[in-house]
Amino acid sequence: MSDMMKKCHEFASNLNDYVDGETDPSLCADIEKHLGQCENCRIMVDTMKQTVRLCCDGKEQDLPPELEDRLNNILKARWEAKFGKK
Repeated sequence: MSDMMKKCHEFASNLNDYVDGETDPSLCADIEKHLGQCENCRIMVDTMKQTVRLCCDGKEQDLPPELEDRLNNILKARWEAKFGKK
């Protein structure tokens, strides 16, 4: 595993707190430095921030049933590929 990937792995468990603004300032600075160097983590954080914005904008909208089914099936297949079936 490369040094960059080790950093990604180290920060991954803290990204929710980072996005919520609940990270210790020194860790926050380390994460921001890493985000300046790592496009993958930057994309992940941007996606998380966008998801929070969409969920918190007060305009709840249901997905069309066929899209919701497709997304659920994709997520289930990826989960099972990574972790196995229940």
